[in-house]
Amino acid sequence: MQKTDLMLYLISFLLGGAGAWIILKWGFKLSLFDKPNLRSSHKTVTPKGGGIGILAAFFVCSIAFSIPKSFWIPAVFLSLFSLWGDRSEIRPKKRLLFQFAAGTILLIGILMGKGSGFAAYALMPLLAIFVVGTANYYNFMDGINGIAGITGLVGFGLLGWFAFAGDTDPQIITLCVCMSFACLGFLPFNVPKARVFMGDVGSILLGFVFAGMVVYLSKSFLDFVCLAGFLFPFYADELTTMMIRIRDGERLSQPHRRHLYQLLANEYGVQHWKVSFGYGLFQLLVGISVLWLKSAGSMAVSFALILYFCAFVIFSFMLRDKIEC
Repeated sequence: MQKTDLMLYLISFLLGGAGAWIILKWGFKLSLFDKPNLRSSHKTVTPKGGGIGILAAFFVCSIAFSIPKSFWIPAVFLSLFSLWGDRSEIRPKKRLLFQFAAGTILLIGILMGKGSGFAAYALMPLLAIFVVGTANYYNFMDGINGIAGITGLVGFGLLGWFAFAGDTDPQIITLCVCMSFACLGFLPFNVPKARVFMGDVGSILLGFVFAGMVVYLSKSFLDFVCLAGFLFPFYADELTTMMIRIRDGERLSQPHRRHLYQLLANEYGVQHWKVSFGYGLFQLLVGISVLWLKSAGSMAVSFALILYFCAFVIFSFMLRDKIEC
């Protein structure tokens, strides 16, 4: 590990905290605040947009490591666009249009950098859905204290571990670790009591960059499955909730608070930080297990993830049934 890397880890940590502190001090004056409503898990008006520090860390590290512009520029602009959304309402269609445009630029840059063939480009529509879907899933799951920051800390740490084991470009490894440190710097302002919310500027960025890293680091289908598995709790909760809402005839665009993490925090009264740490520990367990099983092949990893998903669904339905009864 070089001194430069250690310095950037420290800078990322400080920027993650500085962004939250700035919003804590001036968020209300900048009209960056969240008012509780029926779907909120909070009861007080709170500044939001604290993820600007994570954005700053990503930008600084991308410049320092000469990360391809096709990777960091769309991510930065999407995050800034999301910051605008933290301040004023943006229509969903406009959000998706901007997100898919940013995702397409990101993917073209990654595939060109890899020298990918026709088959990879043919998968671009599916990869774009994966990138945009992950960014939005991350945003949807950012609803209680600490959950987005802890998930970013663990998720990017696992990405860095995977990249290190795979003898990847050291700068990519360091960038992943820097993102973890930026999330760590943000967390004291959000756990155990939220003085600042991350906002779309942070959650959309983390989901978008995470998905981009998954595509960038994947050399095979097995790699893709393992890497995507590092965000397993978010995918599992969102997909399960979508299935339940479709079953119940709800419009998916309708605001709600039916995610499992929301039920645990609201209906069951579990403290936010406990739910968030529980999700983080589950995420770490899944991540370590898929890394351990990777040598056994894609069938073993896929089977393990299916088992985890089935267990999550059963647990989720058991808790939901108790509430409905």
